[in-house]
Amino acid sequence: MICRRAICLSLLVLLIASARSLAAEPFNINHLARLKTVLAAHISPNGQQIAYVLSVPRRPFVDDNGPARTELHVVDWQGQSRAYITGKNEVAAVSWTPDGSGLSFLAKREGDKSRSLYLIPLGGGEARKMLEHSTDIADYSWSPDGKQVAFTALDEEPKEEKDLEEKGFTQEAYEEQLKPARVWIAAPRSADAWAEEPAKPTRFELPGHASGVEWSPTGENLAVGVAPTPLIDDDYMKKKVHVISAKDGAAVGIVDVPGKLGPYHWSPDGKSLALLAGADIHDPNPGRLMLAPATGGKPTDLLPALADADATELAWQNDSTIVYLTDKGTTSGLGTVGRDGKNSKLLIPYGKLSINSLSLAEDGQRAALVIDSPQHPAELFAYTLSEGEPRKLTSSNAWLADVKLAPQEIVTFKARDGMQLEGLLIRPLDEKPGQRYPLVMVVHGGPEAHNRHGWLTAYSQPGQMLAAEGFAVFYPNYRGSTGRGVDFSKLGQSDYAGKEFDDLVDAADHLIAAGLVDKAKVGITGGSYGGFASAWAATKLTDRFAASVMFVGISDLVSKFGTTDIPNEMYLVHARKQPWEDWEFFRDRSPITYATQAKTPLLIMHGKDDPRVHPSQSMELYRYLKTIGKVPVRMVLYPGEGHGNRKAASRLDYALRLSQWMKHYLQGPGGDPPAVELDYSSVKPPKKDDDEKTDEAAK
Repeated sequence: MICRRAICLSLLVLLIASARSLAAEPFNINHLARLKTVLAAHISPNGQQIAYVLSVPRRPFVDDNGPARTELHVVDWQGQSRAYITGKNEVAAVSWTPDGSGLSFLAKREGDKSRSLYLIPLGGGEARKMLEHSTDIADYSWSPDGKQVAFTALDEEPKEEKDLEEKGFTQEAYEEQLKPARVWIAAPRSADAWAEEPAKPTRFELPGHASGVEWSPTGENLAVGVAPTPLIDDDYMKKKVHVISAKDGAAVGIVDVPGKLGPYHWSPDGKSLALLAGADIHDPNPGRLMLAPATGGKPTDLLPALADADATELAWQNDSTIVYLTDKGTTSGLGTVGRDGKNSKLLIPYGKLSINSLSLAEDGQRAALVIDSPQHPAELFAYTLSEGEPRKLTSSNAWLADVKLAPQEIVTFKARDGMQLEGLLIRPLDEKPGQRYPLVMVVHGGPEAHNRHGWLTAYSQPGQMLAAEGFAVFYPNYRGSTGRGVDFSKLGQSDYAGKEFDDLVDAADHLIAAGLVDKAKVGITGGSYGGFASAWAATKLTDRFAASVMFVGISDLVSKFGTTDIPNEMYLVHARKQPWEDWEFFRDRSPITYATQAKTPLLIMHGKDDPRVHPSQSMELYRYLKTIGKVPVRMVLYPGEGHGNRKAASRLDYALRLSQWMKHYLQGPGGDPPAVELDYSSVKPPKKDDDEKTDEAAK
């Protein structure tokens, strides 16, 4: 029999794919420890090149311990990629120069006393320092002509204070010695005068802590986010956009956003600012797309009809049109709207992609998108507005083609009060029909957050790894989550641990009724507010959960208010009342109140330097349960880590302990806790050639 060449090739591709599938190994801890992720993308002004930042984790037992490194790469429109900054260097705040001839970024390189501004030509070569300051440059923006840079940074510490510190006077007056960042204007070194000492920058003093500076396209003004103090609580709840003169820093106007402030960008004509903000001071999420005049005032909501979704990013296509990203439930889309709020339309409809970020070229047509999917972490895509589908340009984890992944799907379920809710299910790998499996429920934090139908596997929620170990893994978007508009995100307010956590039990019941989950083997985990849910499940809801892993979680709402760095946010967008207004409510909704009834084995993990949820929250619950002595409990602290682990060793240890705990109590013998010492021998460093597979090889 003679077959046509095209048919033969198709058969060959199918045979190769089948062989790969049979040879593929299940996702495991070694895969988890080496996942690379595209963090941000920046398309060149002419749309021909896209710069992207790649997060590269340090390899446990090979590299020095620390956070993931960040690399700078550039790919052209056809998909040819080139590495610019790699290795031990780290980059942040990448930006194209206004003429598109080079890329600037912030870094603290060898010999630097503080984080400085560097430039690397598009043609390649060694990056050169363009601007340094006596303190770290936090963020920056180029003037339209490329001759000046606006940046934010702290004032230098006075010599008298340095001398006293060296003599041991390092006392701190809590929240009384805060130093706000200022706005500075500087002329960076020119290409033909690298050795010359640049002129001293001009300092603009604003009434508060400055961040997020952006130069207007006309060169006249600067837009700056200003919070009353450097406190994170003020940054969350009280930051406004100040418009000032780029010439002398004189006030032009203040955009009086009604709630939380998200990103903001100038219109091409410099007359307006488009921004994302909360609908009001009680809105948990800056998800409303708004427009304000450059002279300040109250912004106008451009998409009031976006009642069941949230805007997440924006860019100006031209003077009359704004491009925006939006999340709706577990999916996302991309749309356009006129600056007058008319002619709104979706270019990429909901239900297709999980889009993280957007960058638009000057022609308003070519775009760079960062997209993840159930098959891969965030990658770079090219997209021409209104023409076809986004086109994948990078394959940062080429080796995933040889890894067996469990199927993932959107699940809709009904809460006990009739409300329709969503979640994402990763089914057990090699699931057998009719068999029931243990479940690990992964509860997101916030609660102003939500899960999208994209890549759901990371160190603190190792979904694919657990699925490969025989678990069903479910990510619920309980009431109070974002992605479904303002009203839905407020449903959990003034009802800590009420209906929002009942939704978790209802989700488990739905999966049990579907025949997938064993009711006696339901586990739960989560961080921050998800850690609160895990503590609540292990105490108040203990009859429904057989194992719990609590990460940087809340156990005592009374003491949490007194030890957190976000008390105003707790009041305005969560509790809607102060502890002293209703002591009984805060006690009643605290997991420690129900410690005596706990039957659920609980593993508690926490960063020792967490400013958001103080580690005392974990210590309290641990001490209660340990003293009562009726339930297995263990607490693991991570020195040098904050509200979430950043370093490679801490992340690896966390993932191993989570998996160990769930396997011990949902699949294994249970009883006393598993050994406290972990066996790290299963973690093998990846082969060097595996990590160096190119995009072309992946294709």
